[in-house]
Amino acid sequence: MTRGTHAERREVVELIIAGAPISPQRAASRLGYNLDQTHTAAVIWSDLAESEASQLDLASERLARTAGAHRPLSVVASAATRWVWIPARVAPDPAPLGKVIDDLRGVRIAIGSTAHGIEGFRRSHLDALASQRLLARLHSTQRVASFERVQLVSLVTENPDRADQFITDTLGELQRASPEIRTAVLAFVAEQCNASRAATRLYTHRNTQLRRISRAEQLLPRPLEDNSVDVAVALDVLRWRGG
Repeated sequence: MTRGTHAERREVVELIIAGAPISPQRAASRLGYNLDQTHTAAVIWSDLAESEASQLDLASERLARTAGAHRPLSVVASAATRWVWIPARVAPDPAPLGKVIDDLRGVRIAIGSTAHGIEGFRRSHLDALASQRLLARLHSTQRVASFERVQLVSLVTENPDRADQFITDTLGELQRASPEIRTAVLAFVAEQCNASRAATRLYTHRNTQLRRISRAEQLLPRPLEDNSVDVAVALDVLRWRGG
């Protein structure tokens, strides 16, 4: 009578995550989910004090649909949290995923890495938890975070005081510049310091892009061309940080 219940599934999942000696075949049988495939894990939760389970379940369904995945595994971790695994070789893109949960008030999603087998099942979940912790640590207002995009930011911000010092030393006055200027610099570095491609990326005029880069150069402690990687990392931290 209890086979396949959330309580049993959570028990099996916790054994896998803890690295307990449970065979993939036995675990798969109890979960009703094939572990011998490529998975992407996610943590779905609500920031609201009185969250509705239906909202979390709906977010889980939309996550799987966005990734084009069938037969996902969903486990009730708590009243306000779902642990989800979807059989997908490519992690869902955070941008469209953010749009499909826009109407689900308070719901947020942290996506793990994509990996194969029972070990990949475990690692992807731990990476999703790391993404969730990053959002909490930075008081981020972002509703969707993928481990692929926040891994470096997570490492940099493990020590908040040192992260603050890194940002100040790297950006100087640029950390207080307008979002348009900071976004222009991020796009410029992402496009290998090519102003035309950066302007196209941001749907703006090349001259506007050049003016913003010129203003950023005036605010930076060191020339951008000498320190572009550190500048991009520091700006990425600010992008994820709340407030």
